[in-house]
Amino acid sequence: MRKTALITGGSRGIGLGIAIQLAQRGFDLAINGVREQDAVLDTIAQLKSYGGEVIYCRADVGNAGQRAEMLQQVTDHYGTLQVLVNNAGVAPKERKDILETTEESFDRLMNMNLKGAFFLTQAVANMMIRQQEGCIINVSSISATVASVTRGEYCISKAGLSMMTQLFAVRLGAHRIPVYEIRPGIIATDMTAGVKEKYDQLIGNGLLVQPRWGLPEDVGKAVAMLAAGDLPYSTGQVIMIDGGLTLPRL
Repeated sequence: MRKTALITGGSRGIGLGIAIQLAQRGFDLAINGVREQDAVLDTIAQLKSYGGEVIYCRADVGNAGQRAEMLQQVTDHYGTLQVLVNNAGVAPKERKDILETTEESFDRLMNMNLKGAFFLTQAVANMMIRQQEGCIINVSSISATVASVTRGEYCISKAGLSMMTQLFAVRLGAHRIPVYEIRPGIIATDMTAGVKEKYDQLIGNGLLVQPRWGLPEDVGKAVAMLAAGDLPYSTGQVIMIDGGLTLPRL
């Protein structure tokens, strides 16, 4: 039986890289995003070209009502859900020193990056317990541990997502539902396009052990490995996809 995966923020960037890898490995997909369906028709067609079913679920995961409608759409269409990938996230609209961070920006990032993921995971975890199968994968960031004082609210939201992974891993262990964290580094997406020149220079000056930008497919391949059950005895663990950025070096 084909497995179904729900990928939040799955129509672009890292999420699309994940969706492509799962589609290529035989998963049926539910792709979540906030854009109108007309804006993602080409993306959905691309994913369907790999031979599986694909539905688009437009929803803001930070909104409780829209989360519930999204899950209902998934279960109405597929009946079951074996994999949840919490990938949706936003960066600050404007990078500001933590001495100037606004409550509006803080609340926006917590709501989308952490609160939405927490309560979506809660709902899906209960579904997976009833099914007696499932896997949950949270896409965080090196910013969970690497301090960046010009986007502190983003770092805090990702640190929270990291602890959320551990909490659900502990809670769901007895139900044999593994929970993992994928922690990307500098990945080439539309979110990082605005700082490309900065990171090109840093990478050229030796910031990374592997001297290149990460690609969405790098993250997608790691997620696909976990979703396929290829790391079954490692629940709660962090998989680093950062080109060696966080390796201690002299």
